[in-house]
Amino acid sequence: MPDVRDFLRASGLPAGDLNELPGSPGRFGDGAQYRVEIPSTEGPRCLAAVLEEADRLDVRVHRVSQGSGVFLHTDSELDEMALLAASAGVEVSLFAGPNAGWGLSATARVHAAFAASAHGQEQVVANLEDCVRAAEHGFRSVLIADLGVLQLFGEAKGAGLLPEEMQAKVSVMLPAANPAAARVLERLGAATINLPTDLTLAQIAAIRAAVAVPLDVYVEAPDNVGGFVRLHEIPELIRVASPVYVKFGLRNADDIYPSGTHLEEKAIAYSRERVRRARLGLELLDRSGYAPVTSELGATGLAVPVPRP
Repeated sequence: MPDVRDFLRASGLPAGDLNELPGSPGRFGDGAQYRVEIPSTEGPRCLAAVLEEADRLDVRVHRVSQGSGVFLHTDSELDEMALLAASAGVEVSLFAGPNAGWGLSATARVHAAFAASAHGQEQVVANLEDCVRAAEHGFRSVLIADLGVLQLFGEAKGAGLLPEEMQAKVSVMLPAANPAAARVLERLGAATINLPTDLTLAQIAAIRAAVAVPLDVYVEAPDNVGGFVRLHEIPELIRVASPVYVKFGLRNADDIYPSGTHLEEKAIAYSRERVRRARLGLELLDRSGYAPVTSELGATGLAVPVPRP
């Protein structure tokens, strides 16, 4: 009988989870091992709060991401975000939406696994229109949660519908829970892959052995994706998963999607606390004695917005 593990090795995949936790030789284009991401940055006031708190707490925030969708921002809000981020040398990744959870899908209401998919071809159109609109306002990174949209994103760049330098960041809602799945997303054009929040370091190490693109890993996860607080694992995570975006979500925070002015004060407070969590994580990293290399702001590979004139 053929041996499955030999077959996996021949396919360029690990034969199992890498319990020995080998160090990753992978690096970002500037030679760095890790970068910091603050998710759920819902609009220009939240972005301004993140940048202000990052300066106050001496946290180098390389990327922020947003979850409500490009279509839930006005043109002036998008322009303001692009200017703020460009001035700070920070990447902004905006969610391409809507998805099943926003529409009429009954399955999305009984099982979260369905909520992030583009439900029908009209939502595929809407997702791609969000990508195009983001690009028109100078953004060069979008967050994608649907497999078909991810494939079409790459084709849209080839067809000139999107800028060639536009990056697709895969959402945690499109789970790559094993090396084979991660490799599929990489081959479809993912620029970075957001891993499920409950993978062990050995499982993450196996995924790193299969793909070269940066991984995004929550070290504190919102309650709706697990609520895990894994700050003490940051040193080993960076060592085995680099290049990696260390992602600071927030436990015990309300799900505020879709965000808006009615929730803005709460969203701003959450944004500030996520930066404080990053300060806590970086201090734990300092105390560990492990000193991995991080990127400067505006570093090579960051999809910093290019504001329109």
